[in-house]
Amino acid sequence: MTSEAKACCGAKRASVIDPADPYTAAALAVPKASAETQAKLRANLKKIPGVIFEMGARKSTYPDDLDAPRRKVNVDAFLMSPTSVTNAEYALFVEQTGYRTVAEVEGWSFVFHLLLAEPDKFQNHPVGLDWWRRVDGAYWAAPEGPGTTWHDRADHPATHLAWYDALAYATWAGLRLPFEAEWERAARGGLKNMKFPWGNQLVPSSGYAMNTWQGDFPHTNTAEDGYIGTCPVTEYQPNGFGMYNMTGNVWEWVQDYYGPRAAPAKFPERNPTGPSEGHPRIQRGGSFLCHVSYCDRYHVHSRTRNDPDSSTSNCGFRVAADL
Repeated sequence: MTSEAKACCGAKRASVIDPADPYTAAALAVPKASAETQAKLRANLKKIPGVIFEMGARKSTYPDDLDAPRRKVNVDAFLMSPTSVTNAEYALFVEQTGYRTVAEVEGWSFVFHLLLAEPDKFQNHPVGLDWWRRVDGAYWAAPEGPGTTWHDRADHPATHLAWYDALAYATWAGLRLPFEAEWERAARGGLKNMKFPWGNQLVPSSGYAMNTWQGDFPHTNTAEDGYIGTCPVTEYQPNGFGMYNMTGNVWEWVQDYYGPRAAPAKFPERNPTGPSEGHPRIQRGGSFLCHVSYCDRYHVHSRTRNDPDSSTSNCGFRVAADL
C-alpha cells in the first residue's frame, strides 16, 4: 500500500486468486469458522434470482471506468448478504482468527480529513488529494487512528479493509466475494436500466435514500442525508431484493480484476467473472464521499478500481455464495 493517489472513490463460477502472493496466502490461511458459525452466516444471506439482464451504463461519465456500453449477461441464482459486513461481524472474525489486516501490518491507512478531530496534525497526503490523510495507527478497529474505536458504530460497515482483508473474512466464513455481475444484479433489485436501486431520482419524493455527500466537496458536508461519515448498514429502505445500501455509504470490493469487459454479443455471457489476470480489483457502489461535483459514482452501474492492498475510511465489502 503506497501513499500515491488512487482511483476514486450454468457455467461454474471460478475465482482468480494467486496463492503465492503473501497477503493472499495470509488471507487463505485463516482458521475456518466452526460449521455452526458458517451455517449461521450462510443463513443470513438472501437469494438473488437468476436472470438475463442488461449490465452497465448506456454511456460512461468516466470512460476509464469501462462501465459502458450496456451488455446482456446471464447470471444464475446465488446468495448475497443484504448488508456490508459490519464492525461487529468483522470483530468476531478477528477474535476467532487473530487475523491482522493490511493496514495493521503496514501501520497506517487513509482517513478522510473531516473525520479527524485535528486534521492539521496529519499533513501526509497524496498529491492533489489533500482530503485523504495518512494516519498512522488507523485501521478497522481504530477508524480515525489511536484513541478511536469501532464500538460506537458496531452496526456500521467495517472500513479500512483491503481486498485481501475481505478475502480473509470470506475464507473464514466459508463464503466468497461476489462477482461484479452478481453485485450489479443484486443492486438493481429487479429494476431494469434504472440509475439507483429505487429508480432514477437521486432523491426520491420520500426523502434521501442513500448516504452520499451534500454541500461543497471536500470542504463542507451539510449532512442533509443524516451522516457525514458512514451510516448503519440497515439505514434507508432496502431494494426489491432486500439489499441495503447498494449505493452510497462505502465502496464494496468484488472478486473481479479491473479490465475491459466483454463487448455486447448476440448471446449473453453467462456468469462472467472478469479478466483472467491483472492487479487492481473492482469496487462497486460509491460511498458517503460521492458527489456530482467530483465523483458521482453512486449509481448501480458505477465502478472504480483500486490496488488490492489499499485501505481507506470509505471502503468495505459484502459476501456471497453459490446456491
